[in-house]
Amino acid sequence: MNAKYQGLLICFMLYTIAFIVGIYAANQTLATHQWIIVSIAHLAATCVVFAGSFIYKNSSLYDPFWSVVPAPIAIYLAFWPESITINYEKIILVLIPVLFWSLRLTWNWAKKWEGLIEEDFRYVNLKKGSKAKVAFIDFFGIHIFPTFQVNLSLLPIYYVLAVPTNEVNLAMYLASSFTFLAVLLETIADKQMYAFAKNPNNKGTTMRQGLWKYSRHPNYLGEVSFWLGLYFMALSAGSSPSWLFICPLSMYLMFALVTCRMMDNRSLARRSDYAEYMKNTSQLFLWPPKSN
Repeated sequence: MNAKYQGLLICFMLYTIAFIVGIYAANQTLATHQWIIVSIAHLAATCVVFAGSFIYKNSSLYDPFWSVVPAPIAIYLAFWPESITINYEKIILVLIPVLFWSLRLTWNWAKKWEGLIEEDFRYVNLKKGSKAKVAFIDFFGIHIFPTFQVNLSLLPIYYVLAVPTNEVNLAMYLASSFTFLAVLLETIADKQMYAFAKNPNNKGTTMRQGLWKYSRHPNYLGEVSFWLGLYFMALSAGSSPSWLFICPLSMYLMFALVTCRMMDNRSLARRSDYAEYMKNTSQLFLWPPKSN
């Protein structure tokens, strides 16, 4: 078995254990609020994945956790809601974009990951210093913080699925469509970059074609828009608290202030033409490039 398939097998086994531990933790908790139960299970599963990352000295084992976990959470909220009545129309509108996003992003990761011989450069850069510092950053920065971010950004679907709401309206159909289109945007951007990177003639050069002509990170724009779409669905349901805008806003800030900057800095170090591209091209939003 080559390194890639061995790594994927280890990851699958680790996530199976994490799923079982998460369910066990949820069943053992004395909490009654459904989102607290979800959060406890989410945290317990994260700790299992962290243990695997620590044992195999590779935090990229956590990478698919971002896209894998929202699927079972959404299914749980849909079919075991706090409200007595299950609205299948509402379930379909939520689950179609969420499951599409989850499967597509997980497959995109699996297709590119080379196995335990490869660790994301961001994790490698973060895990420098004393053993205590590395352990702290690995647990809280690489594992717990993203789990918290996903947990927070998933909260809108709790207000759509778990809480009794009005009948499905046109606004929810529009919000669901927006969310689905966001995943399509991310898909197209990833496919364009994958095709560009496969061409050996493009080695060392910057992608400036398709969506990448108008945004340095159109894939991340699709990702941020997906989470915004979940918030729009909660708004359309008419049951969300006023502070819920924090959920998509925090996701946008994480990508705009942290993730995009880390990717930009790496590209600046690897490609001589990236500085010009960065100067003339929007960070996230699709916008015509500046003329030289």
